[in-house]
Amino acid sequence: MRILLVRHGQSQWNATHRLQGQADIALSETGRDQADALRATIEELKPCRAITSDLERVRETAARIGAPDASPVSDLREIDVGGWTGRTTADIVAEDEAAYLAWRAGTGTPPGGEPWDAFVGRVTAVIRREAAIPCTNLLVVCHGGVIRAILQRFLNLQPASIIPVAPASLTALRLENSNGKPHRLELFNYRPESLDLEAPD
Repeated sequence: MRILLVRHGQSQWNATHRLQGQADIALSETGRDQADALRATIEELKPCRAITSDLERVRETAARIGAPDASPVSDLREIDVGGWTGRTTADIVAEDEAAYLAWRAGTGTPPGGEPWDAFVGRVTAVIRREAAIPCTNLLVVCHGGVIRAILQRFLNLQPASIIPVAPASLTALRLENSNGKPHRLELFNYRPESLDLEAPD
């Protein structure tokens, strides 16, 4: 099975580098354009079914890339960043850079936030459940943290070693079953119109 992982387009808070976690923030106009640009790529891959986080920015992205009927799954929500919700990355780093870097590496938790391991567990449970249902190309429209969690669990790529996932980008992961082959990363951060190596968390 191939898992087609799409991060939502730029949100209104992404545009100002504010951490949003599970806050239900809408796409910006740029984010809508980004999602529209990815639609032809997704249509060419012909997903057999689609699931999506239930937050607005992700559901709209799913609709714009051609999956308006994607099934919403609350466990695909972004990690809860607790007291950092709505704060800019620059402010958090200025206050406590070590805490921010630990969170980004998956070894620290924001005040009142969700521990990384618990987050990885809930996301992985969704993917394992979906992988048990026959499908060639499963489309998963979600969040940057969700994609990093999946890459850690299935490919052992640690979050500290993964750059932020670009808005409205495609990452493809091949999950092998019982034939002894390893899971493989086929594509990361693909955007048809431009590269983005400085994406916001």
